[in-house]
Amino acid sequence: MQYHAYSVHNFRSIPQIANLTREQIDAIEVVGSVLPFKTNNYVVENLIDWSKAPDDPMFILTFPQKDMLSPEHYATMEKLILSGADKARIKEAADAIRLQLNPHPAGQIELNVPVWCGETLSGFQHKYRETVVFFPSQGQTCHAYCTFCFRWPQFSGMEGLKFASRESELLVDYVRGNPGVTDVLFTGGDPLIMKTKILESYLRPLLEADLPNLRHIRIGTKALGYWPYRFTTDDDAAGLLSLFREVKAAGKHLAFMANFNHPAELEGEAVEEAIARIIETGAVIRTQSPLLRHINDSPEVWAGIWQKQVDLGCIPYYMFVARDTGAQRYFSLPLVRAWEIFREAYQRVSGICRTVRGPVMSCLPGKVQILGTAAIQGQKLLTFRMIQGRNPDWVARPFFSEYDEAATWYTDLKPAFGEDFFFKAELDGILRNGAHHQKHEFE
Repeated sequence: MQYHAYSVHNFRSIPQIANLTREQIDAIEVVGSVLPFKTNNYVVENLIDWSKAPDDPMFILTFPQKDMLSPEHYATMEKLILSGADKARIKEAADAIRLQLNPHPAGQIELNVPVWCGETLSGFQHKYRETVVFFPSQGQTCHAYCTFCFRWPQFSGMEGLKFASRESELLVDYVRGNPGVTDVLFTGGDPLIMKTKILESYLRPLLEADLPNLRHIRIGTKALGYWPYRFTTDDDAAGLLSLFREVKAAGKHLAFMANFNHPAELEGEAVEEAIARIIETGAVIRTQSPLLRHINDSPEVWAGIWQKQVDLGCIPYYMFVARDTGAQRYFSLPLVRAWEIFREAYQRVSGICRTVRGPVMSCLPGKVQILGTAAIQGQKLLTFRMIQGRNPDWVARPFFSEYDEAATWYTDLKPAFGEDFFFKAELDGILRNGAHHQKHEFE
């Protein structure tokens, strides 16, 4: 299949769009002028059940919906677009709205971007001691955009909101100089939007440097869900799989971090063949997704997707909570309900599927897992623990909040027993002093 992309400029050429109402079509353009919109012919022809649109989960996952913007923001953009305003005026209004949507949550710019040898590494993030997140500049787009994506600013056209780096040599130097780093995570966008030769230009220097502390190379990607031909029939698919084998041959663990949000993405010969070819290289496929209202907010869906992933040789890894950015108000569920869905799904599967962790908020202090409810001293509480933390000493420490059926993010929670969360004082110090205050213990 030849790849063909659709965006706000040409989506009306999709034949099935004619089945939507005028209001639904206008909403795609209005919301797609603020939040990134891009899909492709594989998604359109194989993943979306057009008989159920606009309520089909895969349609919602890739096509903007009216309620993804607040009524006020929607009205502003609709008035401009329908009045025929010029592109500059529309972009100015869209940019103003984007800045109100918390474009970089959890301190991504203020706290996660490291300084190395006096230089701010704008294409890097380093939040947790063991893992450096790297944004190759040629990988800052995707085969299709998820409407929930917490990295939506990468595709918004606002240069000040992007992460990117062309400096593969700088990446090697940074990992060499920080012996606490064991993992490099290539992310974006989607690194696998890049041609194999470009990806190789980043991976090969890491392999040739033979860094003793570097144990794991991770690639975060949606390609299996949105364009499985990247691993089968694309003109450089064979070279990509050969590159994966080289990582394994160099003694590094290659973790293929695959995003699957709905069971439809795991159906069909194309994705099954792609998964098999990746596993044959020695790479391990770990799967993750946020819990999303309108998309996958039922225990049945999650139990089914975990079972299917294991059947295909993948390892369920994370169920995330929808991040506090972009269209969160459209996708988020209360934390209590998120835990209930996870628990009910977890109960439906065997131990071999229970490698998954969740529900997890990837938030300012770290990765916070919701463990459930508890009754202590006559109070009904919510229980949490850190899976990752800005200070490694926070990891695996439990803490409690007052019970709150409406809370959707950790900032909505009130600490239990009238005390602060155990990490608050140190986190406040990090916020005051910047990322260098974190206890990464590199030395």
